Amino acid sequence: MNPPTELDRHAPLPVLDASNVQGDLVSLKTDVVVVGSGAGGATLAYELARAGKSVIMVEAGRYVRSKDFSEHLPDMFAKTYQDGGGQTNADGDIMIVQGRCVGGSTVVNGAVCFRTPEAALRDWRDEFGLVDMTTERLAPIFEALERRLGVHVNGAHEISGNSRVLLQGCEALGWSAHPVSRNVKDCALSGFCFHGCASDRKQSALVTHVPWAMAHGAKVLADTFVERVRFEGRRAVGITGQMRDPFTGEIKARVHIDAERVVVAAGPIQTPLLLFRSEVKDQGGHLGRNLALHPSVLITADMEQEVMGHRGASVGACCDAFVEPGAGRFLFEGGMPSPEVLALHLPAHGEEHAETMLRYPHIAATACLIWDRNNGSISYDGKVKSIDYRLGDEEKARLRLGLAAGARIFLAAGARSVFLPTPTATRIRSPEEVGNVISALSLDPGTMQMISYHPQGTCRMGADPARSVVGPDGAVFGYEALYVADASLLPTAILLNPQMTVYMMAARVAARMLGQ
Repeated sequence: MNPPTELDRHAPLPVLDASNVQGDLVSLKTDVVVVGSGAGGATLAYELARAGKSVIMVEAGRYVRSKDFSEHLPDMFAKTYQDGGGQTNADGDIMIVQGRCVGGSTVVNGAVCFRTPEAALRDWRDEFGLVDMTTERLAPIFEALERRLGVHVNGAHEISGNSRVLLQGCEALGWSAHPVSRNVKDCALSGFCFHGCASDRKQSALVTHVPWAMAHGAKVLADTFVERVRFEGRRAVGITGQMRDPFTGEIKARVHIDAERVVVAAGPIQTPLLLFRSEVKDQGGHLGRNLALHPSVLITADMEQEVMGHRGASVGACCDAFVEPGAGRFLFEGGMPSPEVLALHLPAHGEEHAETMLRYPHIAATACLIWDRNNGSISYDGKVKSIDYRLGDEEKARLRLGLAAGARIFLAAGARSVFLPTPTATRIRSPEEVGNVISALSLDPGTMQMISYHPQGTCRMGADPARSVVGPDGAVFGYEALYVADASLLPTAILLNPQMTVYMMAARVAARMLGQ
């Protein structure tokens, strides 16, 4: 399970993209073509390549080298994020953040690593027939992945002033809180995880599974939009696509890949869209449905003391006092945005916004992430995607509880005032105000600034084709040689960051493909 000797870290990877393609047709043949190069696609590609299979990864986004990560958010949005960072649900009130580059969302995430919680595994066993999804059976997979990716609990030197505020507030209230684990080696503590790690310390797929797979012979095509999966009858036999100039959109080459097997790992939004374009039909009609967004809100506070919250791990600690069923099912993570990100999301305007930004060294922030019930769906009219998602009554109630708890954490830590993420500034200055202020919030579409970092579902895995799109082995029901290996597999939402779950799922699908 150990990775191979790494390629030269200072040399560019031999990626074929719009800048170096020769001719107007790329025609290749391989054992397995993998659409996507993020947590799912890259992990699966590495496992298959080291087992001796010929593998081609096809990525719609750009190949951006770490040395070109500018740590300037607008630039990195354009280079590495889906829709330039502007992807939203149909109502436009939830920003849905996904990577679109070689390495996928692992390049721009906070590196937070949780194993799949037992509550989710129990649901998957009981409701969806995934009988081997037990903590005991999955432990060896997680252990191997954690060793490989350098997952460790944040040390004291990695905890930022921002996360210390979260820990202090929770200690004062008697609520469970602790440092999180991250897949980082010798973290530079620059605080720019969401801009891409310029120092290669974050163990994203860009510096781990992608180059490791390539060291075993895998090939990577970037700037390549896959139009459809090709079939002979019900058997997948390859893909067709276009290699496009990332700056102009000009088609530089047609792409035609013949493959013995096709794996779609483009993420919970792009995976169903590709399957729709390929005219895949599932028995239960669940393709594109059961979308969970794991919505989060950013709660900020103006502290008396200087926090300098951007110095240290982007996400240092969490409060897990409310994660279990019956406890509220929401999670707090201490994550302080860079000034340019905070300026986008700070719920204030004009002079108030300027005055608050001048207080940036004193600002602390926490993300409150809530568990949701797969209420959303992805649709496609032949030209345009639509991400249809709204909070249900259960999610609204959970969000109110989370906002109240977040405000109390900061006030217990000594905050002068707490900002709630409403379009116009909503401040809370004392514990006595919390209940009345939060109960008065509408929570209708457009009344709360929300972010989704972890879309899940849309190609649900399960034992029953009437209720699921994909079987326990990762194969799409009703088709041959067609697999899915990304967060769209998750049968129900998980409250904790799903990065490690996606790694695990992909490794599991790869093992089934290899007959292990």
